[in-house]
Amino acid sequence: MCRAVLENEEGQGAAQSINDGIIYLMAIPYVLVFSVGFAIYWKYFRSKKESIGK
Repeated sequence: MCRAVLENEEGQGAAQSINDGIIYLMAIPYVLVFSVGFAIYWKYFRSKKESIGK
C-alpha cells in the first residue's frame, strides 16, 4: 500500500489492519516452532516415563 494512504488520518483503519497483519505473520513461525518442540518434548518424556513404570 502507498505510505501516504497509511499516514493519512482517514487511513488509520487500514494502517491498523496492516500492523495487525504484520504481527500475525511474525508470530506464526514462533507458534509453529514451539508446537513442534513441545510435541517432541512430550513424546520423549512420555515414552521415558512409561519405560520407567514397567
